[in-house]
Amino acid sequence: MHEEPVSMFATAEFWVAVSFFIFVAIVIYYKVPALVTAALDKRASDIAKELDEARRLREEAQALLASYKRKQEEAMKEADAIVAQAKVEAERLAEETRKAMEAQVVRRQQLAEDKIHQAEAQAVAEVRAAAADIAVNAAREVIAAKVDAAKDGQIVEKSISELASKLH
Repeated sequence: MHEEPVSMFATAEFWVAVSFFIFVAIVIYYKVPALVTAALDKRASDIAKELDEARRLREEAQALLASYKRKQEEAMKEADAIVAQAKVEAERLAEETRKAMEAQVVRRQQLAEDKIHQAEAQAVAEVRAAAADIAVNAAREVIAAKVDAAKDGQIVEKSISELASKLH
């Protein structure tokens, strides 16, 4: 068996190579690489823009987060200050109330002591008045028993004259 020489134009590899070169020539003629490059460049530019926008949004979000954290810290400090001021005010009011109650207790105690002293003085005065009345009655009875009517008139006249001299 003997093989016949095959011409170069009859092989499949040759026609594949020719078709490939024609395809490449058409692609170059219609500037497909430039279009692909432009499309890729546009896509790269769009991606770069999106990355810049994402970076800008991230920076804004971080700035906003930092701002909220500062505001939260300020609010916490202010709340702590308000609580501390309220405690100070409550302690001051408690001290004022305690002092006012102590003063009121002292006033009421003094008032009670004054009433007690007044009642004691009134009781002493009543006892003295009662003792004087009893002494006068006892003296009257003793005098009435020992003095007769004539002496009685003389004693009254003498007392009246002494009283008149004492008044003038």
